[in-house]
Amino acid sequence: MKHTSVIVGLVGFLTVVGMVVLGWQPIQTFLFNITGEEATLPQISGAIQYGLTRLQPPLSTADDVPVRHADVNPYGVNTFLQNEVEPAKRENAMRLISEAGITWIRQEFPWEDIEIHGKGDFEDRRHEPYRPAWEKYDQIVDLAEQYDVKIMARLSNPPSWTRALTDTIGTFAPPDDLTDYGDFVEAVATRYEGRIAAYQIWNEPNIFPEWGYKPISAEEYTALLKEGYTRIKAVDPDAIVVMGALAATIELDRERRYDANGWPVSPGGLSDVLFLQQMYDSGAAPYFDVLAMQGYGLWSGPTDRRMQPRVLNFSRPLYIRDVMVRNGDAHKAIWLSELSWNALPPESGLPPVYGQVTLEQQARYAALAYERMQREWPWLGVGFYWFFKQADDRERETNPQYYFRMVEPDFTLMPVYEAIKSQANQPPRLYSGWHQANHWAVTYQGDWQSVTTANAFFEDALESSQSGDTASFVFEGQSLSLAFAGDNGRVRVQVDQSEPVEIETKISTISVASGLGEETHTVTIEVIEAPVLLDGIIVEGGSGFGWSRAGGVAMGVIVIGGVWLFWRQQRSD
Repeated sequence: MKHTSVIVGLVGFLTVVGMVVLGWQPIQTFLFNITGEEATLPQISGAIQYGLTRLQPPLSTADDVPVRHADVNPYGVNTFLQNEVEPAKRENAMRLISEAGITWIRQEFPWEDIEIHGKGDFEDRRHEPYRPAWEKYDQIVDLAEQYDVKIMARLSNPPSWTRALTDTIGTFAPPDDLTDYGDFVEAVATRYEGRIAAYQIWNEPNIFPEWGYKPISAEEYTALLKEGYTRIKAVDPDAIVVMGALAATIELDRERRYDANGWPVSPGGLSDVLFLQQMYDSGAAPYFDVLAMQGYGLWSGPTDRRMQPRVLNFSRPLYIRDVMVRNGDAHKAIWLSELSWNALPPESGLPPVYGQVTLEQQARYAALAYERMQREWPWLGVGFYWFFKQADDRERETNPQYYFRMVEPDFTLMPVYEAIKSQANQPPRLYSGWHQANHWAVTYQGDWQSVTTANAFFEDALESSQSGDTASFVFEGQSLSLAFAGDNGRVRVQVDQSEPVEIETKISTISVASGLGEETHTVTIEVIEAPVLLDGIIVEGGSGFGWSRAGGVAMGVIVIGGVWLFWRQQRSD
């Protein structure tokens, strides 16, 4: 503790010296960009922690490999449209979501709200008049199509009749018979075949209470995941099956435990990193297309790059990606089922269990999170903001979770809505990574068609069968290559205002430009001899986290402080 105080004091002194040399603002900006902290002392101590984490062995994230389902528009939001009593409010919500440039919703299709009273019973008789339980979900799917919004349907929350012990073992506990779950999943996939883009199998199976009062079990969840995956693929092979979101936690207690008075002494949960490895050990790899996890920033901003296994921050996906790569799943994307910062008002009197930021910080952090996802993590696809709105404000005074909202129950727009809307409606860009041809940031003109071919990396390419077709995009990076899956076409490629070059579209990856500046570049690809099969777009360099002059000074301060402390310790020995 004494040594830590000495380090902080010394670094603080040297930081003041750096302020004189460069001015405080550049250094403060750099420190925010490595710690996610905005106050001076947390920035200084955070910079020390960051410097120490840089001494750890690097994680394997395989940023340069092709990844499927990472090419999608990243802007998503969680919705509770099933709780809106009035259909007009569902439509108003969907309209606002679409206007914000948000193209995905994570919408619950709760099993308990669809197959309510018993096996195969899809009538809602809880209130008169009776009605089909599918009715409101049919409208949600219709609205999503009307407003060009894709759905990831979360399939969880079993009805009590699926368990002999009913709800006494928890309202979220899995069913006694997995085939009951499989039948429900198949019913949903059959009803909405080709209309729902992705299905998520459960939610947070590694923590209490999402697995009920049962001990956490990666093996049992893997069995449920396999049941859901096989049922969906049998009905709708093109649907994306998403693993239940891993909750970011450092807990190691598989079972919730209580003291003699009945109070919980352990929350019950298993580290997301360990749980995922146990899933792989149980044979889970073939049974999900996309891995999902939660992406909360909690007590620091989205630029917090401190990597400590027992600290939860927005960099957590790097640990999960490392586990995926080591288990041969580098080609799969991660989606963030939930991401947000909690704007809990100090006057609320509620405990800040999810962290606490201002409304301005919530808005700024959310926008920065989406920017970091796109710039630095080419293996990360959709991030679903938590959450759009609640149907009412009953939790305002009782639950800190209420203050994640993007929109108030009366449709008052919060600053975070405007921030995401502003960013999502900006022209998209490609950043460093191997991107599929159908990446959302690429604009196609003409008659391009998706085709299946063994020559493409994922056996899926975009084909142009006529000259004059074009593809265009903007990227940031130092070099550009194109991957083709056909051997008898020709294209003309122009980067910025340089002289266009003609390329034969052989089955190979062809370098188009190199030695570019890290600034933005505009690319146009024109087909001059068809057919052309475009498989991938590879950008290298220029979009990751970089070192500014102020950053160099700041890290120099940290290094000097560390060397000084080491010298002192050696002398004292």
